[in-house]
Amino acid sequence: MRQRQASQGARRAREFEAFVAGAAGRLLHAATLLTAETPDDNPRARRLLTLSLAHTYASWERLRGEDPYDRARQYLATRFARGAWHQYGGLGRARPHPGSPLAALNPQERLILVLRFFEGVAEEQAAALLGLPAERVHAICDRATATLLHPPRGPAPAPMGAKAVTS
Repeated sequence: MRQRQASQGARRAREFEAFVAGAAGRLLHAATLLTAETPDDNPRARRLLTLSLAHTYASWERLRGEDPYDRARQYLATRFARGAWHQYGGLGRARPHPGSPLAALNPQERLILVLRFFEGVAEEQAAALLGLPAERVHAICDRATATLLHPPRGPAPAPMGAKAVTS
């Protein structure tokens, strides 16, 4: 009996290690996009990834044919949403790094864009995952895409030779 349990435990560990070897890089990239950190300095993204992988490992035996990547991505998204939208866990409260490509977006917009375009999740699935109507996900996605494609402009530069006005 013990030998069988040890064998199952070893198999479970090998399967999970193989999963992590194949999926951790992509999940970390998704978490880094969500937290709007730089790839070189992303402690919140790494924490999010660790929590997601730990949750996936804890439910490994219950997956029963379910894709472990989908489970890890789902937990990553819901944990980020909980932290960002409900101010619980602190994952969404920190300011994004100005060099991040998604820094101009709020956490909800980042989450929906990452799910839709980086992860390829269908609009209806993203809506179900986030507990939002599909129309709302569509509107947020459109707004976020427009923000990225047409960023707000700063003040116009002063003409050459003009003196700066001080008050």
